Amino acid sequence: MKTVQVTLDEDLVREVDNVARKLHTTISAFTRDALKNAIKNLHIMQLERKHINGHKDKPIDINDVEIWEEEQDRGK
Repeated sequence: MKTVQVTLDEDLVREVDNVARKLHTTISAFTRDALKNAIKNLHIMQLERKHINGHKDKPIDINDVEIWEEEQDRGK
């Protein structure tokens, strides 16, 4: 691991410290997890945006939906 220096306001440091204690972890571990989750959420948002834009570029054809509904009915 690499050590990095980050500047945070005192209130945020105090809050992170309190949360880390309640979770029985360190500020570093809590911060690592928070950053990983933020990056994961960003990737999810990008994929969702790509998915939405894909539907805008090529809207769903109701005939395609009906075909898949028929296929699902056959599987029952």
